[in-house]
Amino acid sequence: MAEPNMNNPQGVPFWRKLLKMRETGLIVIILGLFVVMSFASPYFLSWANMRAMSMAFAVDGILVIGMTILLISGGIDLSVGSVTAFAMVIAGWLFLNGVNPWLASGIAIALCAGIGAFQGFFVTKVGLHHFIVSLAVMVIARGACLLFTGGRPIGLFTLPPEFKFIGQGSIGPIPIVIIIFLVFVIAFDFLLRRTTMFRKVFYTGSNEKAAAYSGIRTKKVIFLTTTLCSTLCGVAGIIYMARFGSAQPTFGIGLELTVIAAAVIGGASLNGGSGSILGAILGVILLSLVSSSLALLDVSVYWQDIIRGSILLSAVTIDHYLNKRRR
Repeated sequence: MAEPNMNNPQGVPFWRKLLKMRETGLIVIILGLFVVMSFASPYFLSWANMRAMSMAFAVDGILVIGMTILLISGGIDLSVGSVTAFAMVIAGWLFLNGVNPWLASGIAIALCAGIGAFQGFFVTKVGLHHFIVSLAVMVIARGACLLFTGGRPIGLFTLPPEFKFIGQGSIGPIPIVIIIFLVFVIAFDFLLRRTTMFRKVFYTGSNEKAAAYSGIRTKKVIFLTTTLCSTLCGVAGIIYMARFGSAQPTFGIGLELTVIAAAVIGGASLNGGSGSILGAILGVILLSLVSSSLALLDVSVYWQDIIRGSILLSAVTIDHYLNKRRR
C-alpha cells in the first residue's frame, strides 16, 4: 500500500479528502437505507430490531476483521464458516464431557488457531494457493463437525449463566456482544494503522517480492495473518455458542461469502495491499442492514440469496475497476 504523500505544497482540503474516502460513500448509503426503511416498515426502528441487527453484525464483524487483514496481506479464507462451527462443536462437545466451559472454549480457540497455522504452512512452505488450501479446510472442518455430532445440534442448556452472559447479557442497554466487538475493532484498527508489524501486512499484499527484497519476512506475515483469521473464527464461534446455547454442526454455511463481501465492500482488495477495519465494519453493517430490511419487507429467502450474491458481484466488480485505475 502506497504511503501518503507528505510533500503536497498546495494541500488538499479536508472535505475533499473526506468525499474521496470509500467509507464516506458507505456511510451515506447506510444512512439512506435507514431513512427509507424507517418509512417502509414501522418495525425497523424498534429497539428489538436494532438490538437483533446490531448483535448479528457484531459477531460477524469479528470474522470480518480477520478476513480484512488476511485480504490485505494478499490471502483469502473460504473456511471461516466451517471453522466457526468447528469451534462451537468442539467447545460444546468438551463441555458435555465434563470440561469447564471456559477451558473448553480456550481449547477450541487454540485448535482454530492450529487450523490457521495448518493453512499457513501449506501456503508458505508447500507453496499452495490460499484458495485451494482454505477450500480443502472448509470441507475437512465441516466434516469434523458432522463427525463429532452425528449431524445433530448439541443442546447446551446447562451452560452456566456467567458463560451465557458473553452472548446474551447486557451492561445497561448495551449488549455485551457489542462491547466485545468494539474492543476488537478499536484494538485491530490501532494495530493496523500504528504498528510496524501490521504495516508490513500492507507492504506484503501490495508487492510480496518487493517487500521481501526490502527485508520483510513476507512468509511469516502471511503465516501470521492466516493464523489470526482462523483464531478470530474460534472467538466468534464461542460467542455464537454462548448466544444460542447450542452448537450447530451446519452453522455458518455460506458465511464466508458474507464475510468476504463485507470486507471487499469496505475497500479490502482481492489483490491485496489495501483495506481498513473501519471500511470493513461499515461493509458488514450495510449487509446486515440489507438482510434485516429484506426480512422486514417479507422478501422471499430465495430472492434474498440472489440480492446478496448480486451485492458481492458488484463489490468485486468495483474492486476490479479500482485496481485497474491504480495501475
